[in-house]
Amino acid sequence: MNARLTPGDEAPAFTLPDADGNEVSLADHKGRKVIVYFYPAALTPGCTKQACDFTDNLDLLAGAGYDVIGISPDKPEKLAKFREQESLKVTLLADPDKKVLDAYGAYGEKKNYGRTYMGVIRSTIVVDEQGRVEHALYNVRATGHVAKIIKDLGI
Repeated sequence: MNARLTPGDEAPAFTLPDADGNEVSLADHKGRKVIVYFYPAALTPGCTKQACDFTDNLDLLAGAGYDVIGISPDKPEKLAKFREQESLKVTLLADPDKKVLDAYGAYGEKKNYGRTYMGVIRSTIVVDEQGRVEHALYNVRATGHVAKIIKDLGI
């Protein structure tokens, strides 16, 4: 498990398949700010709420110069189903081997109802135009999180 990122860190480079199997890299977004959010699983209530919130605010975020990328350990086929079922407009990337999740400190030990296990830590990393971490938020809530980001970024 990698350490969590902090503002000023270089954002780890990545290339992952999207819902259609096309490769998407962080480098593709050089010169734009990117909100990279990590979520446990497509087609689950909390993750659906979060993805819909990002989709509902995508025009506002894009207008302020932000691209949005959601990353989960799901396979591209499940992401495509998630996108179609919920009419999502955010870019969804598949990280089934959890290498990117790990590099961003978004995979690790979790506790739930007294049980400890390894899993995805719901996290949001805001990357600036130069590829540096601007904000690193870990253990975020699915509900209300997008509104908080918009407020924190002053959009």
